[in-house]
Amino acid sequence: MDLGIRGKNALVCGASKGLGRGCAEALAAEGVNLTLVARNAEQLNATCDAIRAKYGVTVNAVAADITTPEGRQQALAACGEPDILVTNAGGPPPGDFRDWGREQWIAAIDANMLTPIELIKATVDGMMARGFGRIVNITSSAVKAPIDILGLSNGARSGLTGFVAGIARKTVAKNVTINNLLPGPFDTDRLAATMVGAAKASGKSLEEVMDARRRQNPAQRFGTPAEFGAACAFLCSAHAGYMTGQNVLLDGGAYPGTF
Repeated sequence: MDLGIRGKNALVCGASKGLGRGCAEALAAEGVNLTLVARNAEQLNATCDAIRAKYGVTVNAVAADITTPEGRQQALAACGEPDILVTNAGGPPPGDFRDWGREQWIAAIDANMLTPIELIKATVDGMMARGFGRIVNITSSAVKAPIDILGLSNGARSGLTGFVAGIARKTVAKNVTINNLLPGPFDTDRLAATMVGAAKASGKSLEEVMDARRRQNPAQRFGTPAEFGAACAFLCSAHAGYMTGQNVLLDGGAYPGTF
C-alpha cells in the first residue's frame, strides 16, 4: 500500500534507537524526509547515516534533549514546518511511589506530558493551515493497564492521554489527526533496563526474567521496533485521516480486556 506521504517532512523524537528509530525507518521507507532528535550525538549520527544510505531521503540530525525548551527550539528550527510529528521521550525510572518527591514527579510530567504538548502547540496550527498533519505520541500500555512500579509513567502519560482526547477533536476537520501508540513489551533497551530491577528483586538472572516475561505474553515473544514503526507509519498516512484521538495498543495480546 502506498501511504500517500512521499515528500512530506517529519520530526521524530527519541529516534536514534528503539521504537523511535523504528518509526523513523518506516517513514523513510515511504519517502518521508526526516529530522531526527536524540541526546546521544554519536548514536544519532550513525542512525541518520544508515537511514540516508538505505532509503535515499533527506535526514537532519539534532543532538539535543527534547524535554528542554532549548532542545525543542533546536529541533523545530531544523525541521521547519513538519507535516508529521512523532513525540517520544524516555520513560521515568521504575520504583516505589513512597520514594518519589516533587522533583521526580515534575521531571516525569515535563518529559512525558508537557514536552509532547509543547511540540503539538508549536506545530499544529501550521498543519491545520496547510490542510494536512499527523501527530503520533509514543506513550505506554500502562495507560490502559497501569504497572505498579511505573507510577511516574502511569501518571504523566495518562495526563497526556487526557489532553489529546480533547484537542484531537478540534483539529481533525482540518485533516490533522492526533493519536497515541501504546507499546507493550518490545525488544528495546528500555525493556531490558526495566527487567534489570525485576531480576535483582527476584534473585534470578536477567536472561531468566526476560524469558519468563516473553512466555507470559500471548504472542510468546516481544515486539520489534519495525512492527511498531509500521503501525506508526500507517497512522501518519493519507489513509488515516478519519482516525483521531485514539489509543492504539500494540502488546501482543497482553491486555486481557474487551475494551
